[in-house]
Amino acid sequence: MSLNIRRLNGDDPGFAEQLTQLVAWTADFDQNVHQTVLEILGRVRQEGDAAVLAYTRRFDRLDRLSVAELEFPRARLEEALTTLPTEQRQALENAAARIRAYAERQKLASWHYRDELGNLLGQQITPLDRVGLYVPGGKAAYPSSVLMNAVPAKVAGVTELIMVVPTPGGEANRLVLAAAAVAGVDRVFRVGGAQAVAALAYGTETIPQVDKIVGPGNIYVATAKKLVFGQVGIDMIAGPSEILIIADGTTDPDWIAMDLFSQAEHDEDAQAILLCPDEAYLDRVAASIAKQLPGMERRAVIRTSLEKRGALIKVRDLNQACEIANRIAPEHLEVSVADPEALLPELRHAGAIFLGPHTAEALGDYCAGPNHVLPTSGTARFSSPLGVYDFQKRTSLIGCTALGASPLAETARILAKGESLTAHARSAEYRIKP
Repeated sequence: MSLNIRRLNGDDPGFAEQLTQLVAWTADFDQNVHQTVLEILGRVRQEGDAAVLAYTRRFDRLDRLSVAELEFPRARLEEALTTLPTEQRQALENAAARIRAYAERQKLASWHYRDELGNLLGQQITPLDRVGLYVPGGKAAYPSSVLMNAVPAKVAGVTELIMVVPTPGGEANRLVLAAAAVAGVDRVFRVGGAQAVAALAYGTETIPQVDKIVGPGNIYVATAKKLVFGQVGIDMIAGPSEILIIADGTTDPDWIAMDLFSQAEHDEDAQAILLCPDEAYLDRVAASIAKQLPGMERRAVIRTSLEKRGALIKVRDLNQACEIANRIAPEHLEVSVADPEALLPELRHAGAIFLGPHTAEALGDYCAGPNHVLPTSGTARFSSPLGVYDFQKRTSLIGCTALGASPLAETARILAKGESLTAHARSAEYRIKP
């Protein structure tokens, strides 16, 4: 099956500019979407349940839905879990256990010490009180996202976890509800879209206000999260899925082709790139792509993604591959080489690194343990995967003794006067021992 995937060479004079153009991603600003979301946020803030119900009836085709039916009873979640096929239930529970075991190692601990003056200095760690989790519904049903967002929140000690999930036409995904039961979600509402984000951010008579909103969604959800940020915290604004593979030419090309497909199948804007110093191996992967693509269920999406934003790039050596990887700062980085750990010191920017040919990115998506909520669009240069720390707060502790306060107050007095902040200076002066 003929496919026109871009071929580049890292040593070409114009490569730097070609790479910049290849990885550039800015979501198109849609004024109509922005205005629609602003209206929804304003109406929910003013009208509460009435607005949420009106939008849910309209967008999810639930004409007879009542306020009392917005929340799924706890028994419904438990029923979804107990009626799952054994294989699916075991897979959910196994994945949740692995995610939980990894998350337990991420917990931050409070600490303090006393300086030479006897002053107590430290940091207190506390969990968020209430978090909102947005989960896509309808055709896009992701129980894995429920686990990846909910389990770390509960490990962090979040008191109440509120999940919102749309049910278009009244259809609730049983696997999603079962995942909520496994992960320990406290309450679940059948609400989606910008109205769900608004309800979580502002609170309504039925849906409680939260401190932070996490989870993926469409452009309306992403826009709503941007607009309520500040009123509440958010996890991140995610761009299209990405995979970058560094290969040395020893992995079965069919494996590499399918790993590229695994991200390209997400949507037409997803990005899949392969770096390898062996030109002949790039040819073999290209042949495998052409061979395997016709058998893929989402072949049209994969084709568009690969032709639009994909690339097979010839590099001078693995060191140059690492340099390019750091420039791209990909969401997922597969290191499919004989000694992947040897390259780790050179790889500074990536959401997650998958070491060795047997470590398919798909394993990380579901059950390896580390979180699959990762920075995209180059933001791995300065941000990190979702984790327990995203559901904990750090509070500074300062406790001065009478003796210890005096020299600090003298320093503070001098600096405050230099800033012309008289009250600051005098407040400090009261603590100076004569």
